Amino acid sequence: MLGKIAVALAQLNPTVGDISGNLDKLRMARSRAAGMHADLLVTSELYLCGYPTEDLILKPSFQNRLKEAAEGLARDTADGGPAILLGVPWREKGKLYNAILLLDNGKIAGKTLKHDLPNYGPFDEKRVFASAPLPKPLCFRGINLGVMICEDMWTPNAAKNLKDSCAEILIVPNGSPFEIGKTGTRTKLARERVNETGLSLVYLNQVGGQDELVFDGASFVLDASGNQILKMPSWEEHLVLIQIDKNGISTKESSAASSKAPEEIYHALMTGLRDYVNKNGFPGVVLGLSGGIDSSLAAIIAADALGPERVWGVMLPSPYTSKESTEDAVALAQALGCKLSTIPITGAMNVFDQTLSPVLGDSLKGITQENIQARSRGLILMALSNATGSMVLSTGNKSELSVGYATLYGDMCGGFAVLKDVYKTEIYKVARWRNGHKPTMAMGPGGVIIPDRVFTKAPTAELRPNQKDQDSLPPYEVLDAILQRLIEKDMGIREIANEGYDVATVERVWAMLDRAEYKRRQAPPGVKITSRILGRDRRYPITNKYREGAE
Repeated sequence: MLGKIAVALAQLNPTVGDISGNLDKLRMARSRAAGMHADLLVTSELYLCGYPTEDLILKPSFQNRLKEAAEGLARDTADGGPAILLGVPWREKGKLYNAILLLDNGKIAGKTLKHDLPNYGPFDEKRVFASAPLPKPLCFRGINLGVMICEDMWTPNAAKNLKDSCAEILIVPNGSPFEIGKTGTRTKLARERVNETGLSLVYLNQVGGQDELVFDGASFVLDASGNQILKMPSWEEHLVLIQIDKNGISTKESSAASSKAPEEIYHALMTGLRDYVNKNGFPGVVLGLSGGIDSSLAAIIAADALGPERVWGVMLPSPYTSKESTEDAVALAQALGCKLSTIPITGAMNVFDQTLSPVLGDSLKGITQENIQARSRGLILMALSNATGSMVLSTGNKSELSVGYATLYGDMCGGFAVLKDVYKTEIYKVARWRNGHKPTMAMGPGGVIIPDRVFTKAPTAELRPNQKDQDSLPPYEVLDAILQRLIEKDMGIREIANEGYDVATVERVWAMLDRAEYKRRQAPPGVKITSRILGRDRRYPITNKYREGAE
Protein backbone atom coordinates (compact mmCIF):
# COMPACT_ATOMS: atom_id res chain seq x y z
CA MET A 1 0.00 0.00 0.00
CA LEU A 2 1.43 3.35 -1.01
CA GLY A 3 2.03 5.60 1.95
CA LYS A 4 2.39 2.76 4.45
CA ILE A 5 5.47 0.58 4.93
CA ALA A 6 6.83 -1.97 7.37
CA VAL A 7 10.49 -1.30 8.16
CA ALA A 8 12.93 -3.76 9.73
CA LEU A 9 15.79 -2.21 11.69
CA ALA A 10 18.92 -4.39 11.60
CA GLN A 11 21.23 -3.64 14.54
CA LEU A 12 24.17 -5.81 13.45
CA ASN A 13 27.85 -6.38 14.25
CA PRO A 14 29.90 -6.04 11.04
CA THR A 15 33.61 -6.80 10.71
CA VAL A 16 35.83 -4.31 8.92
CA GLY A 17 37.00 -5.69 5.58
CA ASP A 18 34.87 -8.85 5.74
CA ILE A 19 32.66 -8.00 2.78
CA SER A 20 31.42 -11.56 2.22
CA GLY A 21 30.80 -12.15 5.93
CA ASN A 22 28.92 -8.89 6.28
CA LEU A 23 26.89 -9.75 3.18
CA ASP A 24 25.98 -13.18 4.55
CA LYS A 25 24.85 -11.66 7.83
CA LEU A 26 22.78 -9.04 6.03
CA ARG A 27 21.15 -11.62 3.75
CA MET A 28 20.15 -13.65 6.81
CA ALA A 29 18.66 -10.51 8.38
CA ARG A 30 16.82 -9.78 5.13
CA SER A 31 15.40 -13.30 5.08
CA ARG A 32 14.14 -12.83 8.63
CA ALA A 33 12.74 -9.43 7.70
CA ALA A 34 10.88 -11.00 4.77
CA GLY A 35 9.31 -13.44 7.21
CA MET A 36 8.12 -10.43 9.20
CA HIS A 37 6.57 -9.00 6.00
CA ALA A 38 8.93 -6.02 5.99
CA ASP A 39 8.99 -3.74 2.96
CA LEU A 40 12.35 -2.19 3.82
CA LEU A 41 15.45 -3.26 5.76
CA VAL A 42 17.68 -0.53 7.25
CA THR A 43 21.37 -1.07 8.00
CA SER A 44 23.86 1.04 9.94
CA GLU A 45 26.44 3.47 8.58
CA LEU A 46 29.03 1.88 6.24
CA TYR A 47 27.70 -1.55 7.19
CA LEU A 48 29.00 -3.39 4.14
CA CYS A 49 32.67 -2.55 4.71
CA GLY A 50 32.49 -2.31 8.50
CA TYR A 51 33.11 0.89 10.43
CA PRO A 52 35.51 2.62 10.80
CA THR A 53 37.65 1.42 7.89
CA GLU A 54 40.34 4.10 8.24
CA ASP A 55 42.75 4.14 5.26
CA LEU A 56 41.62 0.73 4.03
CA ILE A 57 38.80 2.65 2.40
CA LEU A 58 41.32 4.36 0.08
CA LYS A 59 42.39 1.10 -1.56
CA PRO A 60 40.92 0.99 -5.10
CA SER A 61 40.54 -2.80 -5.13
CA PHE A 62 38.56 -2.62 -1.88
CA GLN A 63 36.27 0.05 -3.30
CA ASN A 64 35.70 -2.07 -6.41
CA ARG A 65 34.82 -5.14 -4.35
CA LEU A 66 32.33 -3.11 -2.35
CA LYS A 67 30.74 -1.74 -5.51
CA GLU A 68 30.35 -5.24 -6.93
CA ALA A 69 28.89 -6.50 -3.65
CA ALA A 70 26.39 -3.62 -3.44
CA GLU A 71 25.29 -4.16 -7.02
CA GLY A 72 24.89 -7.88 -6.36
CA LEU A 73 22.80 -7.14 -3.29
CA ALA A 74 20.70 -4.76 -5.37
CA ARG A 75 19.96 -7.60 -7.80
CA ASP A 76 18.75 -9.70 -4.86
CA THR A 77 15.92 -7.22 -4.31
CA ALA A 78 14.33 -8.23 -7.62
CA ASP A 79 12.91 -11.22 -5.72
CA GLY A 80 10.09 -9.13 -4.25
CA GLY A 81 11.57 -9.28 -0.75
CA PRO A 82 12.41 -6.25 1.34
CA ALA A 83 14.25 -3.33 -0.21
CA ILE A 84 17.44 -2.28 1.62
CA LEU A 85 18.94 0.98 2.87
CA LEU A 86 22.60 -0.06 2.67
CA GLY A 87 25.52 1.76 4.27
CA VAL A 88 28.53 1.64 1.93
CA PRO A 89 31.36 3.84 0.60
CA TRP A 90 30.41 5.07 -2.87
CA ARG A 91 32.45 6.73 -5.60
CA GLU A 92 30.71 9.32 -7.71
CA LYS A 93 32.25 11.74 -10.23
CA GLY A 94 35.72 10.85 -9.00
CA LYS A 95 34.97 11.48 -5.32
CA LEU A 96 34.45 8.96 -2.53
CA TYR A 97 31.43 9.44 -0.28
CA ASN A 98 30.00 7.91 2.88
CA ALA A 99 26.68 6.77 1.41
CA ILE A 100 23.37 5.09 2.01
CA LEU A 101 22.02 3.33 -1.08
CA LEU A 102 18.37 2.46 -1.58
CA LEU A 103 18.31 -1.00 -3.20
CA ASP A 104 14.90 -1.89 -4.65
CA ASN A 105 13.41 -3.84 -7.55
CA GLY A 106 16.79 -5.25 -8.54
CA LYS A 107 18.61 -1.95 -8.85
CA ILE A 108 20.11 1.02 -6.99
CA ALA A 109 16.99 3.14 -6.78
CA GLY A 110 18.45 6.11 -4.93
CA LYS A 111 21.22 7.29 -2.65
CA THR A 112 21.98 9.71 0.18
CA LEU A 113 25.52 11.03 0.68
CA LYS A 114 26.89 12.24 4.01
CA HIS A 115 27.26 16.00 4.35
CA ASP A 116 28.79 16.64 7.80
CA LEU A 117 32.07 14.71 8.17
CA PRO A 118 33.42 14.35 11.74
CA ASN A 119 37.09 15.12 12.21
CA TYR A 120 37.72 14.84 15.96
CA GLY A 121 38.62 12.17 18.49
CA PRO A 122 38.65 8.79 16.72
CA PHE A 123 37.04 10.19 13.57
CA ASP A 124 39.04 11.26 10.53
CA GLU A 125 36.44 11.24 7.77
CA LYS A 126 37.62 14.43 6.08
CA ARG A 127 40.80 12.58 5.12
CA VAL A 128 38.96 9.85 3.24
CA PHE A 129 35.53 11.14 2.17
CA ALA A 130 34.20 14.11 0.25
CA SER A 131 31.45 16.20 1.80
CA ALA A 132 28.18 16.05 -0.13
CA PRO A 133 25.51 18.76 -0.39
CA LEU A 134 22.74 18.68 2.20
CA PRO A 135 20.58 15.57 1.67
CA LYS A 136 17.22 15.39 -0.09
CA PRO A 137 14.51 12.80 0.69
CA LEU A 138 14.35 9.36 -0.91
CA CYS A 139 10.86 8.42 -2.07
CA PHE A 140 9.95 4.82 -1.22
CA ARG A 141 6.46 3.36 -1.68
CA GLY A 142 4.87 6.78 -1.48
CA ILE A 143 6.76 7.99 1.62
CA ASN A 144 9.56 10.55 1.54
CA LEU A 145 12.36 9.16 3.70
CA GLY A 146 14.68 11.78 5.15
CA VAL A 147 17.92 9.86 5.51
CA MET A 148 20.77 11.62 7.30
CA ILE A 149 23.93 9.72 8.12
CA CYS A 150 25.24 9.82 11.72
CA GLU A 151 26.95 13.22 12.16
CA ASP A 152 24.33 14.88 9.94
CA MET A 153 21.93 14.53 12.89
CA TRP A 154 24.22 16.35 15.33
CA THR A 155 23.47 19.77 13.84
CA PRO A 156 20.14 21.17 12.57
CA ASN A 157 21.12 21.76 8.93
CA ALA A 158 20.45 18.36 7.35
CA ALA A 159 17.16 17.82 9.19
CA LYS A 160 15.93 21.29 8.23
CA ASN A 161 16.82 20.75 4.59
CA LEU A 162 15.04 17.40 4.57
CA LYS A 163 11.95 18.91 6.17
CA ASP A 164 11.98 21.80 3.69
CA SER A 165 12.24 19.20 0.90
CA CYS A 166 9.06 17.45 2.11
CA ALA A 167 10.59 14.56 4.08
CA GLU A 168 7.95 12.74 6.15
CA ILE A 169 10.23 10.83 8.52
CA LEU A 170 13.88 11.02 9.59
CA ILE A 171 16.03 7.87 9.42
CA VAL A 172 19.53 8.07 10.90
CA PRO A 173 21.95 5.18 10.17
CA ASN A 174 24.86 5.38 12.61
CA GLY A 175 28.30 4.21 13.54
CA SER A 176 28.30 5.93 16.93
CA PRO A 177 30.91 4.54 19.37
CA PHE A 178 30.14 4.10 23.04
CA GLU A 179 31.25 6.65 25.62
CA ILE A 180 30.12 7.00 29.22
CA GLY A 181 27.02 9.19 29.15
CA LYS A 182 26.70 9.27 25.36
CA THR A 183 23.32 7.51 25.25
CA GLY A 184 21.67 10.53 26.80
CA THR A 185 23.47 12.88 24.41
CA ARG A 186 22.21 10.98 21.37
CA THR A 187 18.63 11.03 22.62
CA LYS A 188 18.83 14.74 23.44
CA LEU A 189 20.08 15.63 19.96
CA ALA A 190 17.51 13.40 18.29
CA ARG A 191 14.73 15.11 20.24
CA GLU A 192 16.05 18.48 19.13
CA ARG A 193 15.77 17.40 15.49
CA VAL A 194 12.25 16.10 16.12
CA ASN A 195 11.20 19.33 17.83
CA GLU A 196 12.65 21.42 15.00
CA THR A 197 10.98 19.45 12.21
CA GLY A 198 7.90 17.85 13.77
CA LEU A 199 9.00 14.53 12.20
CA SER A 200 9.40 11.12 13.79
CA LEU A 201 12.96 9.82 13.94
CA VAL A 202 14.56 6.38 13.66
CA TYR A 203 18.09 6.13 15.10
CA LEU A 204 19.87 2.89 14.07
CA ASN A 205 23.33 2.20 15.47
CA GLN A 206 25.74 -0.67 14.92
CA VAL A 207 26.92 -2.96 17.70
CA GLY A 208 30.22 -4.69 18.50
CA GLY A 209 33.93 -3.97 18.83
CA GLN A 210 36.38 -2.63 16.25
CA ASP A 211 39.94 -2.20 17.56
CA GLU A 212 39.68 0.45 20.31
CA LEU A 213 36.07 1.43 19.57
CA VAL A 214 33.00 -0.33 20.87
CA PHE A 215 29.50 0.25 19.54
CA ASP A 216 26.65 -0.29 21.96
CA GLY A 217 23.72 -0.41 19.55
CA ALA A 218 21.00 1.03 21.81
CA SER A 219 19.05 2.06 18.69
CA PHE A 220 15.77 3.87 19.31
CA VAL A 221 12.69 5.41 17.73
CA LEU A 222 11.07 8.74 18.62
CA ASP A 223 7.57 9.73 17.59
CA ALA A 224 6.74 13.19 16.26
CA SER A 225 6.28 14.49 19.82
CA GLY A 226 9.77 13.32 20.85
CA ASN A 227 8.51 10.37 22.91
CA GLN A 228 10.72 7.28 22.80
CA ILE A 229 8.44 4.50 21.60
CA LEU A 230 11.15 1.88 21.08
CA LYS A 231 14.62 1.15 22.43
CA MET A 232 16.57 -1.80 21.07
CA PRO A 233 18.86 -3.81 23.36
CA SER A 234 22.40 -2.61 23.99
CA TRP A 235 25.43 -4.79 23.22
CA GLU A 236 23.66 -7.40 21.10
CA GLU A 237 22.46 -7.87 17.55
CA HIS A 238 18.75 -7.37 17.11
CA LEU A 239 16.10 -7.05 14.42
CA VAL A 240 12.82 -5.24 15.03
CA LEU A 241 9.86 -4.18 12.92
CA ILE A 242 8.20 -0.77 12.89
CA GLN A 243 5.30 0.61 10.85
CA ILE A 244 5.60 3.95 9.04
CA ASP A 245 2.74 5.81 7.43
CA LYS A 246 1.66 9.36 6.77
CA ASN A 247 0.70 9.72 10.43
CA GLY A 248 4.11 8.72 11.80
CA ILE A 249 5.59 5.58 13.40
CA SER A 250 4.12 2.74 15.40
CA THR A 251 5.48 -0.55 16.71
CA LYS A 252 4.36 -3.58 18.66
CA GLU A 253 7.90 -4.24 19.86
CA SER A 254 8.68 -3.76 23.55
CA SER A 255 11.54 -1.51 24.62
CA ALA A 256 14.70 -2.86 26.20
CA ALA A 257 15.65 -1.79 29.70
CA SER A 258 18.30 0.89 30.08
CA SER A 259 21.55 0.26 31.94
CA LYS A 260 23.86 2.64 33.76
CA ALA A 261 27.51 2.73 34.73
CA PRO A 262 29.24 0.59 35.91
CA GLU A 263 27.11 -2.01 34.09
CA GLU A 264 27.52 -0.09 30.81
CA ILE A 265 31.27 0.08 31.30
CA TYR A 266 31.51 -3.63 31.99
CA HIS A 267 29.53 -4.53 28.87
CA ALA A 268 31.71 -2.19 26.80
CA LEU A 269 34.92 -3.83 28.07
CA MET A 270 33.54 -7.33 27.57
CA THR A 271 32.32 -6.54 24.04
CA GLY A 272 35.55 -4.84 23.02
CA LEU A 273 37.76 -7.69 24.23
CA ARG A 274 35.49 -10.41 22.80
CA ASP A 275 35.45 -8.94 19.31
CA TYR A 276 39.14 -8.01 19.30
CA VAL A 277 40.15 -11.57 20.18
CA ASN A 278 37.58 -13.36 18.02
CA LYS A 279 37.71 -11.14 14.94
CA ASN A 280 41.52 -11.39 14.91
CA GLY A 281 41.46 -15.16 15.33
CA PHE A 282 43.24 -15.63 18.67
CA PRO A 283 42.49 -18.94 20.39
CA GLY A 284 42.42 -17.24 23.79
CA VAL A 285 44.33 -14.96 26.13
CA VAL A 286 47.12 -15.32 28.65
CA LEU A 287 47.63 -12.82 31.47
CA GLY A 288 49.60 -12.37 34.64
CA LEU A 289 47.58 -12.80 37.83
CA SER A 290 49.08 -10.79 40.67
CA GLY A 291 46.28 -10.99 43.22
CA GLY A 292 45.55 -7.30 42.65
CA ILE A 293 42.36 -5.60 41.51
CA ASP A 294 43.48 -4.84 37.92
CA SER A 295 44.50 -8.35 36.91
CA SER A 296 41.49 -9.77 38.75
CA LEU A 297 39.03 -7.62 36.80
CA ALA A 298 40.84 -8.22 33.50
CA ALA A 299 40.65 -11.99 34.06
CA ILE A 300 36.91 -11.89 34.81
CA ILE A 301 36.21 -9.78 31.73
CA ALA A 302 38.19 -12.27 29.64
CA ALA A 303 36.30 -15.24 31.07
CA ASP A 304 32.96 -13.52 30.46
CA ALA A 305 33.92 -12.49 26.92
CA LEU A 306 35.57 -15.71 25.76
CA GLY A 307 34.73 -18.45 28.26
CA PRO A 308 36.99 -19.55 31.14
CA GLU A 309 38.49 -22.34 29.05
CA ARG A 310 40.12 -19.71 26.79
CA VAL A 311 41.74 -17.82 29.66
CA TRP A 312 45.18 -18.77 31.04
CA GLY A 313 46.16 -17.08 34.25
CA VAL A 314 49.84 -17.11 35.18
CA MET A 315 51.23 -16.29 38.61
CA LEU A 316 54.77 -14.91 38.39
CA PRO A 317 55.91 -14.57 42.00
CA SER A 318 59.14 -12.90 43.09
CA PRO A 319 60.75 -12.80 46.56
CA TYR A 320 58.58 -9.71 47.21
CA THR A 321 55.25 -11.37 46.36
CA SER A 322 53.16 -11.67 49.50
CA LYS A 323 51.39 -14.80 50.69
CA GLU A 324 48.11 -12.87 50.53
CA SER A 325 48.62 -11.99 46.87
CA THR A 326 49.28 -15.63 45.99
CA GLU A 327 46.20 -16.78 47.88
CA ASP A 328 43.99 -14.17 46.23
CA ALA A 329 45.20 -15.04 42.73
CA VAL A 330 44.57 -18.75 43.34
CA ALA A 331 41.11 -18.07 44.77
CA LEU A 332 40.20 -15.93 41.77
CA ALA A 333 41.33 -18.55 39.23
CA GLN A 334 39.45 -21.27 41.06
CA ALA A 335 36.27 -19.19 41.17
CA LEU A 336 36.58 -18.44 37.45
CA GLY A 337 37.43 -22.01 36.48
CA CYS A 338 40.32 -20.90 34.25
CA LYS A 339 43.70 -22.51 33.80
CA LEU A 340 46.33 -21.38 36.31
CA SER A 341 50.10 -21.80 36.17
CA THR A 342 52.84 -20.62 38.52
CA ILE A 343 56.22 -19.60 37.11
CA PRO A 344 58.53 -17.96 39.70
CA ILE A 345 60.80 -15.21 38.36
CA THR A 346 63.47 -15.45 41.09
CA GLY A 347 65.78 -17.45 38.81
CA ALA A 348 65.43 -14.87 36.04
CA MET A 349 66.18 -12.06 38.50
CA ASN A 350 69.35 -13.85 39.62
CA VAL A 351 70.51 -14.36 36.04
CA PHE A 352 70.07 -10.69 35.24
CA ASP A 353 71.89 -9.72 38.46
CA GLN A 354 74.83 -11.96 37.53
CA THR A 355 74.85 -10.68 33.95
CA LEU A 356 74.59 -6.97 34.71
CA SER A 357 76.34 -6.48 38.05
CA PRO A 358 79.88 -6.56 36.54
CA VAL A 359 78.86 -3.66 34.31
CA LEU A 360 76.41 -1.70 36.46
CA GLY A 361 77.57 -2.41 39.98
CA ASP A 362 75.50 -0.43 42.49
CA SER A 363 73.47 1.09 39.63
CA LEU A 364 71.67 -2.23 39.38
CA LYS A 365 69.66 -1.35 42.49
CA GLY A 366 66.37 0.50 42.79
CA ILE A 367 64.23 1.19 39.74
CA THR A 368 66.56 -0.84 37.50
CA GLN A 369 65.96 -4.02 39.49
CA GLU A 370 62.24 -3.28 39.72
CA ASN A 371 61.95 -2.91 35.97
CA ILE A 372 63.91 -6.12 35.43
CA GLN A 373 61.23 -7.93 37.44
CA ALA A 374 58.41 -6.45 35.35
CA ARG A 375 60.25 -7.20 32.10
CA SER A 376 61.03 -10.75 33.20
CA ARG A 377 57.30 -11.28 33.68
CA GLY A 378 56.57 -9.71 30.30
CA LEU A 379 59.15 -11.93 28.61
CA ILE A 380 57.61 -15.07 30.12
CA LEU A 381 54.07 -14.11 29.13
CA MET A 382 55.17 -13.32 25.58
CA ALA A 383 56.94 -16.70 25.38
CA LEU A 384 53.71 -18.44 26.41
CA SER A 385 51.89 -16.41 23.77
CA ASN A 386 54.39 -17.39 21.07
CA ALA A 387 54.13 -21.06 22.00
CA THR A 388 50.33 -21.22 22.05
CA GLY A 389 49.07 -18.40 19.85
CA SER A 390 47.07 -16.93 22.72
CA MET A 391 47.21 -13.15 23.02
CA VAL A 392 48.85 -11.53 26.04
CA LEU A 393 46.21 -9.44 27.79
CA SER A 394 47.69 -6.33 29.38
CA THR A 395 46.12 -5.37 32.73
CA GLY A 396 47.24 -1.74 33.12
CA ASN A 397 44.69 1.00 33.85
CA LYS A 398 44.33 4.62 32.71
CA SER A 399 45.64 6.10 35.96
CA GLU A 400 48.94 4.22 35.67
CA LEU A 401 49.34 4.80 31.94
CA SER A 402 48.65 8.50 32.37
CA VAL A 403 51.50 9.10 34.79
CA GLY A 404 53.91 6.45 33.51
CA TYR A 405 53.52 4.17 36.53
CA ALA A 406 54.07 1.18 34.26
CA THR A 407 57.10 -0.54 32.76
CA LEU A 408 57.74 -0.51 29.03
CA TYR A 409 58.23 -4.06 27.72
CA GLY A 410 57.10 -5.29 31.14
CA ASP A 411 53.57 -4.93 32.45
CA MET A 412 52.80 -2.77 29.38
CA CYS A 413 53.47 -5.61 26.94
CA GLY A 414 50.60 -7.40 25.28
CA GLY A 415 48.22 -7.37 22.34
CA PHE A 416 45.32 -5.57 24.00
CA ALA A 417 44.84 -3.53 27.18
CA VAL A 418 41.22 -4.02 28.18
CA LEU A 419 41.42 -1.52 31.09
CA LYS A 420 43.40 1.13 29.16
CA ASP A 421 40.67 3.79 29.43
CA VAL A 422 39.44 2.93 32.95
CA TYR A 423 40.67 4.97 35.91
CA LYS A 424 41.72 3.08 39.02
CA THR A 425 38.85 4.37 41.14
CA GLU A 426 36.40 3.27 38.43
CA ILE A 427 37.98 -0.19 38.34
CA TYR A 428 36.97 -0.78 41.95
CA LYS A 429 33.38 0.25 41.17
CA VAL A 430 33.15 -1.97 38.09
CA ALA A 431 34.71 -4.93 39.92
CA ARG A 432 32.30 -4.60 42.84
CA TRP A 433 29.39 -4.47 40.39
CA ARG A 434 30.60 -7.67 38.69
CA ASN A 435 30.95 -9.44 42.03
CA GLY A 436 27.22 -8.88 42.53
CA HIS A 437 25.95 -9.39 38.96
CA LYS A 438 26.43 -11.74 36.03
CA PRO A 439 26.00 -9.73 32.82
CA THR A 440 23.83 -10.73 29.92
CA MET A 441 25.79 -12.92 27.46
CA ALA A 442 28.62 -13.45 29.97
CA MET A 443 30.29 -16.84 29.56
CA GLY A 444 31.91 -16.82 33.00
CA PRO A 445 30.42 -17.98 36.29
CA GLY A 446 28.09 -16.03 38.55
CA GLY A 447 28.52 -15.30 42.22
CA VAL A 448 31.35 -13.59 44.10
CA ILE A 449 34.61 -14.08 42.20
CA ILE A 450 37.06 -11.48 43.51
CA PRO A 451 38.06 -12.08 47.15
CA ASP A 452 37.05 -9.24 49.45
CA ARG A 453 40.68 -8.70 50.51
CA VAL A 454 41.55 -7.59 46.95
CA PHE A 455 39.26 -4.59 47.46
CA THR A 456 40.57 -3.64 50.88
CA LYS A 457 44.36 -4.08 50.66
CA ALA A 458 46.52 -1.17 49.53
CA PRO A 459 47.44 -1.32 45.81
CA THR A 460 51.04 -2.39 45.29
CA ALA A 461 53.33 -3.52 42.47
CA GLU A 462 55.30 -5.68 44.98
CA LEU A 463 58.64 -4.94 43.34
CA ARG A 464 60.38 -4.15 46.62
CA PRO A 465 59.67 -4.83 50.32
CA ASN A 466 56.51 -3.17 51.69
CA GLN A 467 55.96 -1.20 48.48
CA LYS A 468 52.67 0.68 48.02
CA ASP A 469 51.46 2.63 44.98
CA GLN A 470 50.98 5.70 47.15
CA ASP A 471 54.71 5.74 47.87
CA SER A 472 55.05 7.12 44.34
CA LEU A 473 51.61 8.55 43.56
CA PRO A 474 48.97 10.71 45.20
CA PRO A 475 45.96 8.78 46.55
CA TYR A 476 44.01 7.44 43.57
CA GLU A 477 40.92 9.46 44.47
CA VAL A 478 42.99 12.64 44.15
CA LEU A 479 45.08 11.44 41.21
CA ASP A 480 42.06 10.40 39.13
CA ALA A 481 40.19 13.62 39.81
CA ILE A 482 43.18 15.66 38.65
CA LEU A 483 43.79 13.45 35.62
CA GLN A 484 40.18 13.70 34.50
CA ARG A 485 40.47 17.47 34.58
CA LEU A 486 43.79 17.45 32.71
CA ILE A 487 42.79 14.87 30.08
CA GLU A 488 39.03 14.92 29.52
CA LYS A 489 38.46 18.59 30.36
CA ASP A 490 41.82 20.04 29.23
CA MET A 491 41.94 22.30 32.29
CA GLY A 492 45.01 24.23 33.32
CA ILE A 493 46.91 23.85 36.57
CA ARG A 494 45.54 27.06 38.10
CA GLU A 495 41.97 26.15 37.13
CA ILE A 496 42.30 22.78 38.85
CA ALA A 497 43.94 24.30 41.93
CA ASN A 498 41.04 26.76 42.16
CA GLU A 499 38.73 23.78 42.62
CA GLY A 500 40.51 22.95 45.87
CA TYR A 501 43.41 20.73 44.79
CA ASP A 502 46.92 21.31 46.10
CA VAL A 503 48.91 23.28 43.53
CA ALA A 504 52.12 21.30 44.02
CA THR A 505 50.24 18.02 43.56
CA VAL A 506 48.55 19.24 40.39
CA GLU A 507 51.89 20.43 38.97
CA ARG A 508 53.46 17.08 39.82
CA VAL A 509 50.68 15.11 38.13
CA TRP A 510 50.83 17.37 35.05
CA ALA A 511 54.58 16.78 34.79
CA MET A 512 54.19 13.01 35.10
CA LEU A 513 51.44 13.00 32.47
CA ASP A 514 53.65 14.98 30.09
CA ARG A 515 56.79 12.86 30.63
CA ALA A 516 54.99 9.55 30.02
CA GLU A 517 53.91 10.34 26.45
CA TYR A 518 56.73 8.22 24.98
CA LYS A 519 55.49 5.20 26.93
CA ARG A 520 51.91 5.60 25.81
CA ARG A 521 52.98 5.71 22.15
CA GLN A 522 54.21 2.14 22.63
CA ALA A 523 51.22 0.86 24.58
CA PRO A 524 48.82 -1.74 23.16
CA PRO A 525 45.34 -0.71 22.00
CA GLY A 526 42.44 -0.90 24.44
CA VAL A 527 38.71 -0.25 24.80
CA LYS A 528 37.66 3.41 24.59
CA ILE A 529 34.97 4.32 27.15
CA THR A 530 35.68 8.00 27.90
CA SER A 531 35.64 11.08 25.68
CA ARG A 532 39.46 11.02 25.47
CA ILE A 533 41.31 7.74 25.46
CA LEU A 534 45.08 8.14 25.68
CA GLY A 535 46.32 7.94 22.10
CA ARG A 536 44.31 9.07 19.10
CA ASP A 537 42.01 11.28 21.18
CA ARG A 538 44.94 13.09 22.84
CA ARG A 539 47.82 13.60 20.44
CA TYR A 540 50.64 15.27 22.29
CA PRO A 541 54.25 15.50 21.03
CA ILE A 542 56.83 13.33 22.75
CA THR A 543 59.53 15.97 22.32
CA ASN A 544 57.89 18.89 24.08
CA LYS A 545 59.55 21.70 26.03
CA TYR A 546 56.34 23.46 27.08
CA ARG A 547 55.90 23.48 30.84
CA GLU A 548 52.71 24.77 32.38
CA GLY A 549 52.90 26.44 35.76
CA ALA A 550 50.29 27.64 38.22
CA GLU A 551 50.95 31.33 37.46
